[in-house]
Amino acid sequence: MMAQDDLVVVGIDVAKDKVDACIRRVELRQTFPNTVQGHRKLVAWLRKYRVGKAVMEASGGYERQWRNVLYNAGIEIRIVDPRRVRNFALSAGRLAKNDPIDAEMIAWFAETFSQAPGQIPDAAREELAALAKARKALVDIKIRLRAQNEHAAPELARKAHARILKNLAAEIDKLEAAISFKIKATPEFAQRAEIIESVPGLAQATSAVLIAGVPELGQVSDEVAAALVGLAPYDDDSGKRRGERHIKGGRRWVRNAIYMPCLGAATQNNPVLKAFYLRLLAKGKEPKVALVACMRKLIIILNTMFARCQKWNPGHHAVA
Repeated sequence: MMAQDDLVVVGIDVAKDKVDACIRRVELRQTFPNTVQGHRKLVAWLRKYRVGKAVMEASGGYERQWRNVLYNAGIEIRIVDPRRVRNFALSAGRLAKNDPIDAEMIAWFAETFSQAPGQIPDAAREELAALAKARKALVDIKIRLRAQNEHAAPELARKAHARILKNLAAEIDKLEAAISFKIKATPEFAQRAEIIESVPGLAQATSAVLIAGVPELGQVSDEVAAALVGLAPYDDDSGKRRGERHIKGGRRWVRNAIYMPCLGAATQNNPVLKAFYLRLLAKGKEPKVALVACMRKLIIILNTMFARCQKWNPGHHAVA
C-alpha cells in the first residue's frame, strides 16, 4: 500500500468538451478531449506516472463522466468545492486564472489537504438528488408565480400564469412519483425514509433531500452532521472582541430545501421542536436565529436516530 505522503495526485480542471490535467510532482500538464479516446489517453497517462488520486472541482455535472471513467480504472476520486480551491489560490497569491492554471491549483490544493478521503460514485443517490433538486426548482417557480398573482395584473397575465401553474403542478406530481418510486425501489433509501418521515412535520420531499444530500447522517459526530448542512455556528472573535456566531459553508441546496419544512415543524407540527423554538424566542432570540437553531437540532436528532436505527420518539428527543 502506498503511503499517503507518497501518493501521486493529479488535479483535473473539467470543461464541457475537454479536461486539463496537472501532475505537480513531475511538472506535467496535458489536455484531453471529452471523447472515448480522450478518456483512454487520460487513464493511460495517469497510469504511466503512477497517479493514485485524481481531484476535480464540481462542475455542474460535467465532472461525473470523467469521475466514473477514472473510478472504474481504479483511481481514487475526490470532488471538491470550486470556492475552496479558488480561495486557496488567492491565499497563495495566484491571481491569474485559466484552465491549465486551475488544474495546477486543484493539484496543489489536493496535495495540501491530502488526508481528505476519496469518494465512491453512487448513481442511485445522484439520481435521487437530481430529482429532488428538479422538484425544488419547480416548486420555487410556482411560489413566485402565485406571489405575483396576488397583486393586480392584467387579465392576460393572470391567465398565462394560471396555465403555467397548472402545467407546473402536473410536472411536480410526476417528479414526486419518480422520487417515491426511486426510494421504494432502493432498500437503503426506503429504510432511511421510514426513519425520517416518522418525525412529525417531515414528509417525502424532505426525506428525499436528506437521503440524497446527507448520506453521512448516522455515521459522523453531531458537530460534523451540522457542519455538512452548513448549520454549525462559527466563532468570530479577536482579542477581547466577541463577535456574533454565524453559520457558514455546508451543502446549501440541502439547507435551503429543509428550511420551510423545519419552519412548519418548529411552529406547528412538531411538539418537541416547537417547544424548543418558543423557549429560544422567550430568551430574546430573533425568529430566524431560533429557526436555524431548530434546523441544527433537527439534523442532530436525525443523526442520532440513524445511528441507532430508531424512529421518532418524543421522549428521547425532548430538549431542555
